[in-house]
Amino acid sequence: MPKQEPVRHDFSKIRSYMALPNLIDVQRKSYERFLQMNLLPEEREDTGLQSVFTSVFPFSDFRETCSLDFVRYSIGNWECKCGQLKGLEHLRMSCANCGSKIITDHPHEETVNCPSCGVINKNRVEVCDICGNPVDLQMKYSVEECQERGMTYSVPLKVTFRLFVYDKDPDTGVKHMRDAKEEEVFFGDIPLMTDNGTFIINGTERVIVSQLHRSPGVFFTKESAHTFLAKIIPYRGSWVEFEYDQKNILYVRIDRKRKFLGSVFLRALGLTTDEEILRQFYTPIKVRLSNSGAELSFDRRVLDQEEAKERHSIRGRRAVRTVFAGIKLDQKMADALTKNNEASVKIEYNALDKAAFLGDVVDVNSGEVLFEAGEAVPADWAEVLRGHEVKEVEVMFPEWDLVSDILLNTVRKDTSKQFEAAIIEIYRRMRPGDPPTLESAKALFEGMFFDARKYDFSRVGRFKFNIKLDLNSPVTQKTMTPDDFYVVINYLLRLRKDVGRVDDIDNLGNRRVRAVGELLENQFRIGLVRMERAIKEKMSVHQDIDSAMPHDLINSKPVIAAIKEFFGSSQLSQFMDQTNPLSEVTHKRRLSALGPGGLSRERAGFEVRDVHPTHYGRICPIETPEGPNIGLINSLASFSRVNKYGFIETPYRKVVDNKVTNEVVYLSAMEEAKHTIAQANAEVNADGTFVEDLISAREAGEFLMAQRDQITLMDVSPKQLVSVAAALIPFLENDDANRALMGSSMQRQAVPLVRAEAPFVGTGMEGVVARDSGAS
Repeated sequence: MPKQEPVRHDFSKIRSYMALPNLIDVQRKSYERFLQMNLLPEEREDTGLQSVFTSVFPFSDFRETCSLDFVRYSIGNWECKCGQLKGLEHLRMSCANCGSKIITDHPHEETVNCPSCGVINKNRVEVCDICGNPVDLQMKYSVEECQERGMTYSVPLKVTFRLFVYDKDPDTGVKHMRDAKEEEVFFGDIPLMTDNGTFIINGTERVIVSQLHRSPGVFFTKESAHTFLAKIIPYRGSWVEFEYDQKNILYVRIDRKRKFLGSVFLRALGLTTDEEILRQFYTPIKVRLSNSGAELSFDRRVLDQEEAKERHSIRGRRAVRTVFAGIKLDQKMADALTKNNEASVKIEYNALDKAAFLGDVVDVNSGEVLFEAGEAVPADWAEVLRGHEVKEVEVMFPEWDLVSDILLNTVRKDTSKQFEAAIIEIYRRMRPGDPPTLESAKALFEGMFFDARKYDFSRVGRFKFNIKLDLNSPVTQKTMTPDDFYVVINYLLRLRKDVGRVDDIDNLGNRRVRAVGELLENQFRIGLVRMERAIKEKMSVHQDIDSAMPHDLINSKPVIAAIKEFFGSSQLSQFMDQTNPLSEVTHKRRLSALGPGGLSRERAGFEVRDVHPTHYGRICPIETPEGPNIGLINSLASFSRVNKYGFIETPYRKVVDNKVTNEVVYLSAMEEAKHTIAQANAEVNADGTFVEDLISAREAGEFLMAQRDQITLMDVSPKQLVSVAAALIPFLENDDANRALMGSSMQRQAVPLVRAEAPFVGTGMEGVVARDSGAS
C-alpha cells in the first residue's frame, strides 16, 4: 500500500499578502545586469561590461597618430542546434500594435507582453527550417561535465574594435583621418552563472558573497560640541574633507594629506578674489547714505535665514525677530519682504559695529580702495564715505549670518590672493618634493575632480548628494562641479547654527550592497586599464601602423587574469557551503562588510557591528557568526531585495484613507524615514480599517503607540524581520535571541537525509527553500 502524504495544517493567524521573492535573485539579477548577454548592442544600458568598455575607450597613442575605439561586444554562441540560424536578432519579433521589438527568449511561453505599449502578443518565435529549433545559447560543456572534468563553466567574449589612423599636420597640429579598420577580437572566456546562482571554477562550485560598504555621497559628522566635518566620498577618485577648528578657520584635506585653508581651495575652483568668495556665501545688505542719515536695505533672503533658524530651534516661531544691527523684523516687515522682495529701515551710524564690507569700497574719482572686502566696518565709516562721495555700499553681518564668521576668518588668514598661488599651494600639499609648474598644478587639480576617467562620483553618489542637499542634478553627472563644493561648504557651516542634520554612518540609507556584477565590473576595469597601458606602448613602437589590425595591438591577458584572480583568490569568492539546501541559499544571501574596499575585523568597532533600527525588514538581526566576525557578516531578511542603486528595500502594504490595501510598495531606509508603519500583527477589520484606536508602530526607527489615522504603511508579514534560516525555526518568538542565533547556524550544519522526510512542525518556509536552492 503506497505511503499516504501527510496533510499540512496551517495554524497561522496572520495571512501573508505577498509571496516570498526568489531567494537567489540578488545574485542572478546582478550578474544579468553585468553581462546583458541576451540583449543586442543597441538595447544595452550603460551598466556592467558596457559601462566599463565605454569608460576606458576610446584612447590614442602618445603621439596621437592612431586611436582605438570600442564598437560592441557579444557573449556566447547564440544559434540553433544545427547552426543554420545564428544571432540574437532571431529572438526578436515586432509588436502587432506599436511595431516595437519584443524579446522572445522564452520560446515555450505562448504569449509575450510588449514593453512599450503593454499589448499581449502571440509568441512568434523564429525556428530553423532544418532542425526545427529556435536560437539558444549553445554551451561547449554542461555544468555537470565541467564539474567532472575540473573545468570552468564559461562563455566566449568577443569584442569588436575600430582602429583609426591619422595624418597630423606638423604646422597646425590638425588631424585628418587616413584609415579606419574594424575587427572582432576574441577577448577570452568569461565565467557564466548557473541557474542556481553559483559559478563552476576549475570544477568546484563557488559563490560570490555580496559586500556591504559605505555608499558614495556626502556625509556630515559631528566631531565635538561645536565642530563638524563634511566628507565627499566618490565611488572612484579623491576624497575631500572640509573641517573647521576651535579658532573658527575652515580647512580642506584631500586624500587625507596635509590640510590647507578652505579659501585656497575656493580660489582654485574659480573664486579668485576675496569679494567673490564672500558674495558666494554671505547675505548682502545694502547701506545707503543720505543727508538725513543711513538706511539699510535687504531682500527676502534675510527672512529665509530667520525662518530656517526657527524651523530647527526648540523655541519655534517668534512673533518679533531681532536680526542684525538690532533691527526688529516684525510680521508687517516680513509681509513686505514676501510681497516686494525688499525692505528698508533707518539705522544709527553705530549699528554697523559687527558688520564687514562685502566687497572693495572704491573712490569713483581717484580709484583708491577705501576699504577692502572682509574688512570690519570702522566707527567713522560714514565720514570716510561722505568725504569720497560714496553713496552706497554692501555689507554683511557674519555673526548673524547662518554661515557664521568662519569663512571670513579663513579669508583674512589667507595670504595666497590669486588663482595661480592657490593652485600651486594645493600641488605642493598633494605632491610634496615635486617642483610645481602652473600647467602641472592645473592638470593635477582638474584630474582630481573634473576628469571622468579619474573621478567617478557614480549614479549612487549623485543620487545621495541630491537627496541630502535638496538638489536636482542629473544622476548621469558623475564628476563634481564647483557649485557642488559651494553647496557642501554652505551646509557644513550652517550646521554650527543647528540648521541641517548630521548623518548616521550605520544607517542603511548610507550603506549599500555591491553584488557579484558590480564586484566583477570593478575587476574588469582594473584589467582594462592595465591593457590600455600595454596597447598605448604597442601603438607607439609599432613599425607599420598602417597595415596593423586591432588584433595585432590587443592582448587581453591582463583582463582575463584579473577575472581569474578574483574568482580564484578573492576574499569574497568562496567555496559554496553545500552541507544542505538551506546552507546553499543562506550562503548566496550573505552580506559581508569585509573584503577589498571594506572593513577589517581588527578595525571594526562596536557601532558598525550593532543592530540598527534600519535593519528592520532588510538585514536579519539574528543570523550572524558568533566569533570575531559578529555583526560584520549578515544575512538578507526574507522579503528584502536590492534596488538598482544597491540599497536594500523591504515591502510594505499601503494604507490609504485609514484603510490597509493589498498594494505593496518596496522602500529603502531613506524613503521609509518619513512614514509611520504599523506591525503585521495589527488587527484589521474585513474592510481594511484598524480595530484598535492606538496601534503599535515605528516612526524614524522609534517604536511608539500611534493613532490609527497617522498610519501610512503596514508590514506585509511578521517573517519579514528575519532571514530564511531564522524563519525556519518554529515558534521563533518564544526563543531567546542568542539561542535563535545558534539554532539558525546549526540548521545550516544539519546533514541531509538520503530519503527526505517532512518535519512534524514546520513554518511554511521549507518548500520555498527547497524550490529556490534547486533541490526540488
